[in-house]
Amino acid sequence: MAVTCCIRYVLDPYKREAFEEYARRWARIIPKNGGDLIGYFMPHEGTNNIAIALVSFDSLADYETYRARIKADADGKAAFGFAERERFILSEERTFMRPVA
Repeated sequence: MAVTCCIRYVLDPYKREAFEEYARRWARIIPKNGGDLIGYFMPHEGTNNIAIALVSFDSLADYETYRARIKADADGKAAFGFAERERFILSEERTFMRPVA
């Protein structure tokens, strides 16, 4: 069964440009490591500190394989390091969704 990982980010609203750079990096890293990136979504109107990423996988097992790959991937390590140094992500949570229709 296909699953979509929905990642909800709480951002520092004064560092949204840094998060956009982070998202652009992951747009290359995710497909290279086995994820199907649906997209990163930034605030447009209303709340200014919430962003969303949607990444699909064929199964939770495929997600676990992907997680291991990105942790070993040089670009993945660099993206994680960038986020840690710049501190634009205040928190994140993951929810795994399945399609209904």
